[in-house]
Amino acid sequence: MVQWKSRSLGLPLALLFAASIGGGSASFAFDALDFSVSGDDGALSEIVQGASLLHAIDRASAADEVLSAALADYGRMVGALYGQGHYSPIISIRLDGKEASGIAPLDAPGRISRVDVRIDPGPRFLFGTVAVHPLAAGYALPATVAPGAVAKSGAIREAVVGAVDGWRAIGHAKTKVVAQDVVADHRARRLSADVTLAPGPRVRFGAVAVQGNNRTRENRVRAIAGLPQGEVYDPKEITRAEARLRRTGTFASASIGEAAQVTPPDLLDTTIVVVEEKPRRLSFGAEVSSLEGAAITGSWMHRNLFGGAERFMVEGNISNLGAPDSGVDYGLSLSIERPATITPDTTLRFSTSFERLDEADYRADEYDLRLGFSHVFSDTLTGRVDLAYAYTDGVAIAEDGITTEAYRARSIALPIGLTWDRRNSKTDATKGFYLDAEVKPFLGFGSTGTGARMTTDLRAYRSFSQNDRFVLAGRVQAGAILGTTLTTTPRDDLFLSGGGGTVRGQPYQSLGVNLLRGAINYQVGGTYFMAGSVEVRTRVTERIGIVGFVDAGRVDVDGFFSAAGDWHAGAGLGLRYSTGFGPIRLDVAAPVAGKTGKGVQIYVGLGQAF
Repeated sequence: MVQWKSRSLGLPLALLFAASIGGGSASFAFDALDFSVSGDDGALSEIVQGASLLHAIDRASAADEVLSAALADYGRMVGALYGQGHYSPIISIRLDGKEASGIAPLDAPGRISRVDVRIDPGPRFLFGTVAVHPLAAGYALPATVAPGAVAKSGAIREAVVGAVDGWRAIGHAKTKVVAQDVVADHRARRLSADVTLAPGPRVRFGAVAVQGNNRTRENRVRAIAGLPQGEVYDPKEITRAEARLRRTGTFASASIGEAAQVTPPDLLDTTIVVVEEKPRRLSFGAEVSSLEGAAITGSWMHRNLFGGAERFMVEGNISNLGAPDSGVDYGLSLSIERPATITPDTTLRFSTSFERLDEADYRADEYDLRLGFSHVFSDTLTGRVDLAYAYTDGVAIAEDGITTEAYRARSIALPIGLTWDRRNSKTDATKGFYLDAEVKPFLGFGSTGTGARMTTDLRAYRSFSQNDRFVLAGRVQAGAILGTTLTTTPRDDLFLSGGGGTVRGQPYQSLGVNLLRGAINYQVGGTYFMAGSVEVRTRVTERIGIVGFVDAGRVDVDGFFSAAGDWHAGAGLGLRYSTGFGPIRLDVAAPVAGKTGKGVQIYVGLGQAF
């Protein structure tokens, strides 16, 4: 704490660093509250009322509770005024005409009818000289404590904390404040401060202890945390290590504490404290579309299969239930992930899957086997690379619905992708952007060609009000296949448009290209694709929102905007109901352009459409 010295008025120094507390509308345990701040334009009154217990007390409170709130409010309001640079306030709180500070707690009245709060904040102080020394190389005091700036109490604290953090950032973990002097000159209306720091020795990471791990091996907890033992201390490494542990999903919480003393000559020991999640999780999900039918998904996960935070998951899905133009699709996949493989930020992944597809224009059995790695470069940037083998055994169905043609595709691929996620929320973003890009070179066997598939998905969000009531959201998707022809590209890699993931209001995967086999016409996906969506989101109440949207998509062959390509579009309105884990989505859309429309479609799901 900073030692308080005043030439005209002394107040407890603890109030100098009291934090303002946000408040809202009042409910009173008395008939009337008259709250006034002299010479105020409204902003200061709002801040002080936000710190007041009287302004938030419940109507059911007894008179003695009202008195207790009033007595506490003297200090709370002074702290709030200090936070705005007012260091000589006069505060009066009267309960039915009696000053609250003069009422003994045991003499509380049986009932209180009226509370009058009168505040004279006094003049606003400015900073004189603020010195914090010594400072770490590269750190400078912020402009908020420069001479002539408004002397908000929190500004000094932030400057001191910043100076301490500056030393910690270069290895001086035990930096502390050893001398402090704060002086308020009431005649000159100036606040000055002088703070002395002791940086202490530069230390390195020492031994790492582990606590709370009942099912996870200690060596794996240390490996996942990845604290660089023997290297110069850096608080960012502590933050990264905690994030790595939480990211596994094995631990409900993870924190790392530093030893109170340095171990000679310069080692700082740490202790990792974890709380493990329950090892198993079972989950279900469902979505409904008027033309795509219902989809049901389920998964079973083990968070710690072998005691090393390995995540094992079995996932199943059934879709197109009740769809008028296709049969039922279903699939099953198995996957296992091992964190902290090669580096603390690298995860080893293995997966295999089977899927049966029964669409209007083809039926297929698809198998996939892949081994790969994902790497976290930062909080917002991740990368992935896989070695994948895919096999498809299918039958193409001509437009007459009778003629069929068997096809097989086998390929080995090396998909490489990056995801850059700067959204403020994954399920209901109001600002930021999201970018996912992937290039997948593939080597085909037999009649399957060799080439590369490239895709990108860009989403951006912009709020037009402080409370995020109006949000403009946009999405652009694009894809291209190079090096192969339409007939030699694995069918599962071709692009189709339509449905909830691309163009709402158009049937699922209804837009492709026509492939002629003699006089027989087959519809298949294209080798080039682009789609765009724009949404205007409006929040009507705290939980209910309305969305207007327009989607458009195009599929081409041998280049964008080719003669063989075509496009379609849809538009509609949506309703959102906010929950604690994302909004429930209801969209109603209709076709507005193109030849694939089949009337109004309805989509229900969890989370925004993108």
